[in-house]
Amino acid sequence: AIFAIGLAFETIGDRQLANFRKNPSNKSRVLATGLWRYTRHPNYFGDALIWWAFWLFAFAAGGGLAAIYSPVLMTFLLVRVSGVSLLEQKLSRTRPGYADYVQRTSAFIPWFPRTG
Repeated sequence: AIFAIGLAFETIGDRQLANFRKNPSNKSRVLATGLWRYTRHPNYFGDALIWWAFWLFAFAAGGGLAAIYSPVLMTFLLVRVSGVSLLEQKLSRTRPGYADYVQRTSAFIPWFPRTG
């Protein structure tokens, strides 16, 4: 189930972003609908879930505790090094509405948007 949810977040998030980018009027806008309403990075969240699912498969097979470094490392890299942090720096400079989006939308784990 975790693998399926992760794959869905990654696939649907990427598809929603690709469709959004196809429209030239969205060039400097921020995607804040669909999965992007609940997390600023649904594709990265999905990718992390897939790594955690792989670890659960390994754990169930009897050797997973030693392999926990893989999903921990990948989640760290996605959130703090290559994925979220780098992209957020760029988007805050290139998208005028991004600061408002950051204020109301969870960075990584999907959650209901904040109001006010």
